[in-house]
Amino acid sequence: MADTQRFRELLESEVPVDPRDLDGIWAALPTVHIDELEGRWRGSGFETGHRTGRLLARSGWYGKKFGARFDVQPLLCRGPDGELYSDVAAGKGEASLWMVEFRGECTATMIYDGMPVFDHFKRVDDRTLMGIMNGKDVLDGGEHFYFALVKDQAG
Repeated sequence: MADTQRFRELLESEVPVDPRDLDGIWAALPTVHIDELEGRWRGSGFETGHRTGRLLARSGWYGKKFGARFDVQPLLCRGPDGELYSDVAAGKGEASLWMVEFRGECTATMIYDGMPVFDHFKRVDDRTLMGIMNGKDVLDGGEHFYFALVKDQAG
């Protein structure tokens, strides 16, 4: 329970968050199976200073949509008209879900179709996931990008 509260405090922080604090929370969370991800999820990044956070903010990133195992929209964005769309150009395609080992645990992982990028997920609560972006050329200053997903009521 303390890890869940700390997770929320760090997510809402307006000052830079130390990735080591996020690593500690990640280690304490339970893994998640790909069958538990279906639906639309609202995303937000932790303020660690990672360049991916700035890129996602500029793109109008809304979150992710998990259909079936091979039907994932990793970069669900809000366009100028307010409508949501899958930014397949920025993502170089879409994505799929796999169970992948990361830091000694097998957990649900989204793998981009056109980039060597993996988003690993763990469960915070019934409607919230913590994610870590991993892969080739993803680290910024030696650090991963950390984010949260909250399940949409409608999704």
